Amino acid sequence: MSDPSLPHSGNLAPGDESDSFLAGITTYAIGLILALALTAAAFWVARSHLLWGPGIPVGLAVLAVAQMGVHLVFFLHITTGPDNSNNVLALVFGIVIVFLVVAGSLWIMANLNHMMMPMSKLMNMQP
Repeated sequence: MSDPSLPHSGNLAPGDESDSFLAGITTYAIGLILALALTAAAFWVARSHLLWGPGIPVGLAVLAVAQMGVHLVFFLHITTGPDNSNNVLALVFGIVIVFLVVAGSLWIMANLNHMMMPMSKLMNMQP
């Protein structure tokens, strides 16, 4: 039974911090075990013939998203609790910025060849 005088006692989400040192170590140990299991699963999926060849990147992407979730919950302690709303907003802002940088870079690289001067004209410009 949990002590009703303690706030949130017994009602912690997997990544929520607690006052107990042992509970904190247990949370990190569970996160480590899950992260190692997902890493091993990714290597196994990449080397085995469990998935059809073109499906391997999709399987690895799913395992990567699961790995990110484990890191966010167990190591960064980003949960859905009301006291973590600023953390979630900062995470969403960071994801949007990374998406914009990656999408902009891909757009620039895709259009770079189209915008360049042809090599024949470039060679005619040299003295």
